[in-house]
Amino acid sequence: MLGIIDGVTTNPSLIAKTGRKQEDVIREICGIIDGPISAEVIATDLDGMIKEGTELSKIHSNVVIKLPLTEAGIAACKHFSDKKIKTNVTLCFSINQALLAAKAGATYISPFIGRLDDIGQNGNDLLAEIRSMYDIYGFQTKILAASIRHAAHVREAALLGADVGTMPLSVVKALYKHPLTDKGLEVFLADHKKANSK
Repeated sequence: MLGIIDGVTTNPSLIAKTGRKQEDVIREICGIIDGPISAEVIATDLDGMIKEGTELSKIHSNVVIKLPLTEAGIAACKHFSDKKIKTNVTLCFSINQALLAAKAGATYISPFIGRLDDIGQNGNDLLAEIRSMYDIYGFQTKILAASIRHAAHVREAALLGADVGTMPLSVVKALYKHPLTDKGLEVFLADHKKANSK
């Protein structure tokens, strides 16, 4: 293990790639990572979200119920936050949506910065707006930068005050990389070899 992973976010697309039941995958992840594990509801109606979310929350105390940023999703968020069950409101693309999630007591809001970049908008602008608004009003909802595509997204999200970032392993590994680190290590190793060959 890398020793730097605090939690895991899942979604129906990622779960589908495993060919396994969501509950089994979530249970396995909870056995590996001792941190928040976002598990997404599939239902689109309020009653269905509450039913699915309640079942998911029983898997492990670290499970965070992931809800879409829809009218029903916000109502479900309020239901779960009133019951002290953690939530991650996902598919956020505007500051108004982030406001609704915070008002409903969301534990996390997930603005999709990469998807905004994909359509010619600047996802980091949304992060900055959410950070500013949450600070002004003292909302406790944490900003989870999502749809991170590359290391520059991580840098910007961190500088703009995102509390959490979710990214593929390829991006995590890219964070270690810098050409001067590689060159410096190469020089140190070469010098060590020279000094020890005498």
